[in-house]
Amino acid sequence: MSDFSLTTLFVVPSGSGIASSGSTQALIAGKLGVFKNDYSVATFGNIAAAPYFYIAQGRSNTYLQGTKRSDKISGKNNAGSGTNVTEWYKVTGCGTSAVQITDVSNWNVKCGDIVTLTLRAHSSYIDTLYFNGFTRSVTVQAPCCDCGGDPCDTVDTNALINQFIAKLTAAAPGDNPDNISFSTFYNFENFGGTILRISGKPLNKYGVPSDVAAFPYEYDRMYFRTFVYSGPATTADFIVDDNCNIVATSTITQRSSYPDGTADEIRQLEKNFSSYQAGYLKHLYRMAGYNQNFESWVTSDTAIYNTYYIKFNEYDKSAYQWGDYIHEDSMVIIAVIKGSTEETDLYAILSAALGAATGDNSCITTTTTTSYSTSTTTTTATPIP
Repeated sequence: MSDFSLTTLFVVPSGSGIASSGSTQALIAGKLGVFKNDYSVATFGNIAAAPYFYIAQGRSNTYLQGTKRSDKISGKNNAGSGTNVTEWYKVTGCGTSAVQITDVSNWNVKCGDIVTLTLRAHSSYIDTLYFNGFTRSVTVQAPCCDCGGDPCDTVDTNALINQFIAKLTAAAPGDNPDNISFSTFYNFENFGGTILRISGKPLNKYGVPSDVAAFPYEYDRMYFRTFVYSGPATTADFIVDDNCNIVATSTITQRSSYPDGTADEIRQLEKNFSSYQAGYLKHLYRMAGYNQNFESWVTSDTAIYNTYYIKFNEYDKSAYQWGDYIHEDSMVIIAVIKGSTEETDLYAILSAALGAATGDNSCITTTTTTSYSTSTTTTTATPIP
């Protein structure tokens, strides 16, 4: 997001390196560099002595336009009257998004009770297909007690969970090709005979046509709500449903996340910010051939990018004349392949001027392996909240 800042996006091509000599006008197409106030190349050792610096990148099409360049940036370590940077942070690329994991436990079910489990899933695509999410229920009758026949006896939880799993993993009726089963969106596991573990599945990736303006990249994730209650399935809204009917505790042990820094996401950012630095033909027309100014420096479909954000005000304070308007700041976004030499070299230069970049996101990894049967359960799992 640009947050209404005047934004310039730089994408560092794979294997291009960071400029180590020359000036901005000598940059070849795609080459990115950091340059001091006199347009000489900035390095880890000399950038702090400069009052400000630029980020610049060479273009393929230089007709009527020069090198793509940021405005003046002065870091906290730069020599001069002070920094104009208001934010400097990093977003770590995470190519694989985490799925939601919910544990259903603390079962309070008696022998022979009728129990229903309802799942309601949401995502951008799911909510397009189903009003208020993909909502389905399964109902089972708790197994009878082996001795005494006392209806107050506590049910065999392991057997009850296996009953639910058998119904939840059953295929949808085949007479209608539009029917969707639970297994389309979920995995189900018997965890230790006391917990029904429900995990969301990664969302399908849909194809993108050659039309560069159609089907833009979408930030999407699948999350769901879980309800376990006594009696048959109900059409009542679960927000106002009788809480006394709830017979198990549903706890989210891991929340789903969005993928960050994928090649598709960076390509979309290139389209979003194309007009900000275009000398002419600013509009991104529906067919690439109509706008020869647009260029993409995403060179790999599988690359994961770390993105660095620098938000800053106008360096020359005298440019802020009085007026009944709101001053607009600037933002530079640099996308560089995660763990690449280009990232290492670029960060060394920028951190010498700006200090260490802040960052509050981290990649979530999950290891869960579970097998179940109607009588025994073997589980090794590490849920990560």
